[in-house]
Amino acid sequence: MPRESAARLWVLIRHNVLLMAREPGPVLSRMILPLAFLTLLRLLYTAGQGESAGTEQAVVGTLVTFSLLALSICGGSILTERLGRTWDRLRGTALHPAELLMGKALPAFAALLAQQLLIVGFAVCAFGLRVPHPFLLLGVLLSWSCTLLALGTLLGVLVRSLGALSAAYDLGGMLLSSVGGALVPLAALPAWVAAVAPASPGYWAAHGVRAALAGDAYTAAESCGTLLVVALVCGSVASVRLRGRGGRLVAL
Repeated sequence: MPRESAARLWVLIRHNVLLMAREPGPVLSRMILPLAFLTLLRLLYTAGQGESAGTEQAVVGTLVTFSLLALSICGGSILTERLGRTWDRLRGTALHPAELLMGKALPAFAALLAQQLLIVGFAVCAFGLRVPHPFLLLGVLLSWSCTLLALGTLLGVLVRSLGALSAAYDLGGMLLSSVGGALVPLAALPAWVAAVAPASPGYWAAHGVRAALAGDAYTAAESCGTLLVVALVCGSVASVRLRGRGGRLVAL
C-alpha cells in the first residue's frame, strides 16, 4: 500500500509539473514582477526611513504582497482540473484526497518558496540586505509557504470559476498584505488597523520575516507557529471538502 500510494503521488507530481510548464506565464510573472516592484518601492522607503530600514521594509512588503498574489499558482492547479473536466476521471481512480492535495501541493510549494528566495537573494546581491540568521529566515519562509499553499488549495476547492479565483487572490491578497502591515508599517496606519492586523496571516509573515532579519528567535518561532496553525486549519477544511464516503474524492 505505501508503495502504491507513493507511485500515485509521483504520477500526480509529474502531471502537475507538466501543467505548470505548459502555462509558465503566471509562474514567471510572479517571479519577475516582484523584483521590479522591489527596486522601485525601495527608493520610496529609503528616502523616508534610511538605507537599512528602508531596504528591509521594501523586502518585507514585496515578499508578503507578491507571495499572497501567488495564491493563484495553488488554487489554479485544482481549478484547472475541475474546469478541464478531468476531475471526474480522478474520482474514478483509487486516488485519496490527501494524495491529490500532496500531488498538487509539492510543485506549487516549490514555486512559492523559489519566489521568496529569489526576492531575498536579489535584495542581498543588489541592495546589500543583511541576513545574519539565514536558517531562522528560512524557517519563516517555509512556514509562510505552507500557509499560502493551504490558503490557495482551499480557494481552488471552493471557487467555481477563474474569475472568482482571480478576484479572491487579487483582492484578498492586497487586503491581507495591507491590513497586515506589509506594505505600510502599522505605526503609520490608523489605530483600528493595528488592532485587527493579527487576524491577517500577512501580519504574521511580515512579523516573522522582520524578527528573523533581526535575529529575534522567539518572535520568529511565534510567527511560524501561528502560520502553521492557519495552514493546518485551511488544509483540513480543504481535505474535508474533498472527502466523500470511504475517503474517496467528491464532485466539486
